[in-house]
Amino acid sequence: MVNVGIIGSTGYAGQQLVWLLLNHPHVNIDFLSSNSYEGLKYSDIYVSYSQILDEKCISNEAAIEKTPDLDVLFCAMPHGKSMDVVKKAFESGVKVIDLSADFRLKDAQVYKQWYELDHTCADLLGTAVYGLPELHRASIKDAQIIANPGCYPTSAILGIVPILKAGLAESYPIVIDSKSGISGAGRGCDISKLYAEANESTRAYKVASHRHTPEIEQELSSLSGCDANVIFTPHIVPMNRGMLSTCYVKLNKDVDREHLLSMYKDFYKDEYFVKVLDSLPETKWVRGSNFCHIGLSYDNRTGMAVIVSAIDNLMRGAASQAVQNMNIMLDIDEKCGIDFAPMFP
Repeated sequence: MVNVGIIGSTGYAGQQLVWLLLNHPHVNIDFLSSNSYEGLKYSDIYVSYSQILDEKCISNEAAIEKTPDLDVLFCAMPHGKSMDVVKKAFESGVKVIDLSADFRLKDAQVYKQWYELDHTCADLLGTAVYGLPELHRASIKDAQIIANPGCYPTSAILGIVPILKAGLAESYPIVIDSKSGISGAGRGCDISKLYAEANESTRAYKVASHRHTPEIEQELSSLSGCDANVIFTPHIVPMNRGMLSTCYVKLNKDVDREHLLSMYKDFYKDEYFVKVLDSLPETKWVRGSNFCHIGLSYDNRTGMAVIVSAIDNLMRGAASQAVQNMNIMLDIDEKCGIDFAPMFP
């Protein structure tokens, strides 16, 4: 059995990770940590686990002391909180999958610019592998630190990269318009997440300043060999979970929708968790799953490809992608523990 620990187990992404690992046939959960709920039974925090997972949460400090006994440590904490934890696990030879943004960016100065924090483990940034399996599988397999991608970047990068790899992008910036369910903002208290505030309303936020922007640009630039700039606008919509990204790319030659569809289907033909559709995606068809659905069209008046991708922000955008990365790292069947159809309704 694979011995794992989860630091930050009581947030939305952490709880989703617990749910998946509890049902993974090759995993034993050694500990669940939470500074906010230290000493409480997990089933008292999430009653859905009553008489299923009655283990008490330990503090993050106690969890760090237990880390050397693990095969894999999952960190599901906010940005700025994972650095020292990951470093200690790394020095103990433990594999780490970090769901925060702390190891996604390769340049410590870029991290400081966007997150307004000094990175205390800049020497490990070059060691961490960006955990998008369809694009970095070989590197993930040999990695000790996985930087689990953000939900917005996952949906956008998977949607855009086939065009860039084919050399079809004429110019930048690429325009990305993304909409996320309210769970993407986390479980912390925030007036904007109250039912009366969020229901029956859609809003853009952090326009031209969202912290996932450099993550998207870094990966698209690396994968395309070009300096890929994006205009990224995120929105919150009144649903619990789900993410839809609509991406606009100016092409350097006139094509048609059928050509683009054929190219995308060929690009992802061996990727079980990416489905290229003949129709346009909807968030309800990927809910509760690790799947990414992609659909597209072509506007021959403007020469723009319009790509739409849908994921579950808590699953493919966080927890199930982390499990997929763990499976690859440990040479377990990549689909193990996450191979189930989306839930509906």
